[in-house]
Formats: sequence, C-alpha cells, structure tokens
Amino acid sequence: MTERLVVIGNGMASLRFLERLTEAAPGRHDVTCVGAEPVAAYNRVLLSSLLGGEVDEAACTFRGLDWYAEHGITLVTGAPATAIDTAERIVRVGEGLVLPYDRLVLAVGSVPIRLPKPGMDLPGVITFRDLADVAAIRRAAVTGARAIVIGGGLLGLEAAVGLARLGVDTTLLHVMDRLMERQLDHDAAALVKAAMEARGVRVLLKADTAAVEGDGRVEALRLADGTVLPADLVVMSVGVRPATALAAAAGLAVGRGIAVDDAMQTSVPGIYALGECAEHRGQTYGLVEPAYEQAEVLARHLAGTPAAYAGTALSTSLKVSGLPVFSAGLVDVPEGAEAAIWSDPEAGLYRKLVIQDGRLAGAVFVGDVAEQGWCKTLIRTGAPVSRQDRDDLMFGRPAPQPLAA
Repeated sequence: MTERLVVIGNGMASLRFLERLTEAAPGRHDVTCVGAEPVAAYNRVLLSSLLGGEVDEAACTFRGLDWYAEHGITLVTGAPATAIDTAERIVRVGEGLVLPYDRLVLAVGSVPIRLPKPGMDLPGVITFRDLADVAAIRRAAVTGARAIVIGGGLLGLEAAVGLARLGVDTTLLHVMDRLMERQLDHDAAALVKAAMEARGVRVLLKADTAAVEGDGRVEALRLADGTVLPADLVVMSVGVRPATALAAAAGLAVGRGIAVDDAMQTSVPGIYALGECAEHRGQTYGLVEPAYEQAEVLARHLAGTPAAYAGTALSTSLKVSGLPVFSAGLVDVPEGAEAAIWSDPEAGLYRKLVIQDGRLAGAVFVGDVAEQGWCKTLIRTGAPVSRQDRDDLMFGRPAPQPLAA
C-alpha cells in the first residue's frame, strides 16, 4: 500500500526532496505538496538577476506543472498550511482543505526579519525574499526613485546590485564595519565594497538605522547619529529566521528552528523537517547547499535506504557585481593558526588561506576562485596540506606538461 505523504512548502529544498524521492522510490508514496506562494518552486538564487532585468520569471522556473502530474504529485499552490493535528494526523490548509497523512515533511523555509525600529510598517518598506517582493520593488523603483537597502549580507548586496542595474539611486547601509562580515575579512570586504561602488551603489558602513520616516509612506531614513537620508523605497535585508510557528503550535520541539535528528525526523515520529526551517545539532542553515544535502538524506531515508545527515561545512560562492567571491571555513585567524595571504587590490584579486595544525581551516578568495572546489574538499576532509599544496592553492596548480614524443 502507498503511504500518504504530505509536504508543506514548495521551495527549492522541497522540490529537491521530491525529485530525489520519486527517483529512489517511484510510486511508493501518495504525495501532496502544499505551497503558500501562488506558483510552483522557483530559483530564489536568481531573484537579484530578476530584479535587475537580467533574466525573466520564466528563467527562474525549475519544473512545470506537468512534471508534478507525471510523477503523481498533487500540487496545491497559494494555500498556506494553517494547522497540524499530530493526534489525528491531518494538516489543515487554506480555507478548509484537510489533508490526512502517514508521513509529513515540513519544508516551510524562513521569514525575513524586520528591524524593531519606528516606521518599518510604512508603505515603501519592502523585504527581499520572494517573487512578490521583487514585483513590489520593481513597481516602486520608478525613474528618479531613491532606494536604501538595509543589510550588508549576501541578500542585501544582491538587492542593491539589482536596483542599481535598474538605474535607481541606491544606497546600501550596513551596521558592521565591513560587508559580509561572516564570510569575508576586512581586505576581501574592501574589494567587494569597491566593486559595489563601481556599479553605482553608495555603501555606508557602521550605519545604524534609527527609524524610517514619512507621512503615509516612506520619505526618509534616519540614522542613529542623526543623519537623515531621503528615500522613496527602503529594502529590508537584515537576515531571516526559521519559520517555526506552525511546528510549535503542533507541539513539535523548537529551538531556533524545528529540531531534527540525523534522519531529519522531528520530535514527533513520522514528521520530518528540512531546509531553512530545520535545526540540526543546534545549527540552522540559510544556504541552498545544506538544504539539498538534507533533501538527499531524507529521500533516501523514506525510500528505505539507511542515511544520516552529519551537518554541512558552510561555504559561500557568488558574484558581486561580476566579482567572483568564495569563502569557506574560518575567516579570522585563531590563536595558534597561521594565514597565507596574496593581495593585488588594483587587479581586484585576494586570496587567504587559514592553516591550523597543518590542515586547511578556512579560505577567502576574491576575483579568482578557481581552486574553490579543492578548498572545500580539504576543509571537509581535514586532509593534511603540504607546502606544495599551499603554493598551488594560492597561485593555482601548474598546467600539465605535454608528454614527450
């Protein structure tokens, strides 16, 4: 008999799980997938490109509706799950849909954080998280508009670049002393800042937002030091928090995220969680790679194959205004470790290796990220790093010599 499987959430993690499950155990489950957004899963990584007009919405699509039908998946869109009854094993959806389940997967993602400051509810303050946000930002980004992006992390940089591509007067505010402080050291962050400014984005560091001001809609943003910046649009990109409300109301164990074990199972047997909403061994992840690894594990587990998730060694690989950036492992150098650094600011090149106990503990590359795959493998495996390895990581491995005739 087929098991009734309900998946709440239809984002990138959910789709990857469904793809792998239908490959590993075709026909084993009667699957219903419920998504709060009105469209099927799409590529959130391309949102900044969509905002800037580099791609259209069709380019962000992963699977057409026919794919779900061909694989026997009932897809419900535009209908958020409202309650889970773990005793009756049912999920309530939208205005009255009730879905019974044998197994339940929560892939509900995360919710954007809004600063607890005055004026954050004014029209013109928009988060940058989904297709609806992109549409709202583009409507507000009219000719002559002045936009302020709050947040110097990955999403904030992407939003600012997208707005600048639209020809909008864009200012990026970040409360810390460098951009992407979790992934970059000061030297690498300075190169990223220069790349942003070269694309027309004004960057203000140590900029603490005090309030958004306006009569009926956004007119200005006031900093803690009293500086007032005129604004027609404020894009909030200060981070996300795991979406835990649905799970908590159902009595599941919740910390920062929905607590799961190595099989991605929650505190209630038969209910699983993965992606940005899940907390594994005290760690939550806001990146695609861990979500995909969790999806692989859960698909194998539900297909009856032993599988366990052991956590993900975090790395970041992106392009900021066309400038390749890679970061993995430790950014700062702990006591007892050493750093090897090569820097050419004029060429926009920077490489830093953090070596601890003869092993690669971290790497930051800007401008040329050709060795990023090797770095990730060395950090993940903890393999010893020789002097020759260090040279090759820093300057690139020599090209193979042609065989003698």
